Amino acid sequence: MYKFEVYKDKAGEFRFRFKASNGETMFLSEGYKAKASAMSAIESIKKNTPSADVVDQTKAEA
Repeated sequence: MYKFEVYKDKAGEFRFRFKASNGETMFLSEGYKAKASAMSAIESIKKNTPSADVVDQTKAEA
């Protein structure tokens, strides 16, 4: 099961990580001063990702 984990970092900011069903961390968030801001970011990701485009900004290798 995929999940978001909300936690406080060493600086006291709220962050979240997204974990795959095998327990591997797939991505981490920036730090937020308020927990509500971190939770809002999670809700935004959950709402908007189905329509997100993938933009490859790397140069094609020859």
